[in-house]
Amino acid sequence: MNIVVCVKHVPDVSEIEVKVDPVKKDIDKSGLVFDINEWDDYAVEEALRIKEKFGGTVTVVTIGDESADSTLRKCLAKGADNAIRVTDPRIASWDPLVIAKILYKVVKDIHYDLILTGVQASDDGYSVVGQALAEMLGIPHATLVKKIEIDGGIVRVNRELEGGLEEIIELSLPALLTIQTGINEPRYVSIMGVRKAMRKEIKILNLDDLGLAREAVKEASPIEMVELYVPPVERKAEIITGSVDEVASKIVEIIKSRGLV
Repeated sequence: MNIVVCVKHVPDVSEIEVKVDPVKKDIDKSGLVFDINEWDDYAVEEALRIKEKFGGTVTVVTIGDESADSTLRKCLAKGADNAIRVTDPRIASWDPLVIAKILYKVVKDIHYDLILTGVQASDDGYSVVGQALAEMLGIPHATLVKKIEIDGGIVRVNRELEGGLEEIIELSLPALLTIQTGINEPRYVSIMGVRKAMRKEIKILNLDDLGLAREAVKEASPIEMVELYVPPVERKAEIITGSVDEVASKIVEIIKSRGLV
């Protein structure tokens, strides 16, 4: 069972006040601690458990600069076999479809039975990269997965739905699953694992290596990053009264007045 896990190196902003950098295109990352995205950590653990049960390999893939190697080495220390990092300053990192396109170029030539991603990333929360990647690869997918059972060429999964409900579905392998937190308990990294991971190679690729120099650069992204800002904290509530049509009209006026459409 050969498994590819897509992971992301993200800042931990759970206990700090987020500030925007002077260019207003990104957050101020000075002094921030980075680690593997929480959802991706569960995906890596699930991949390792499947590998331990059925054999095979686990390959972790990320997109980022050299600092992202620490996340890849953490995955290698836990038991992943291979690591790939795509790095290029031209990447439109805010565009989830561009990210999916890059991952597609990396993954399509790898022999895999299963691809795992986290449900979402803690920094942008888009929750669409996994589904877009599955569509590009032409394989079935399931999201918000809380349990995985593999039987031959079939994977049976429990999906989390609204209201505490779950859906059980079957997919033919190869398939892509986006993993929800709580599916397992991620293991700690051992000292021996860290030492072994430091000796493993991380394969580095750029857009030219993938043949995406013209398709995944910032200028080619359908999304334009205009400005990033922290919403002002306000304590204000306005009760809108009237008929349904009157209320709808007032809401539209408010949205327009604040430049949201």
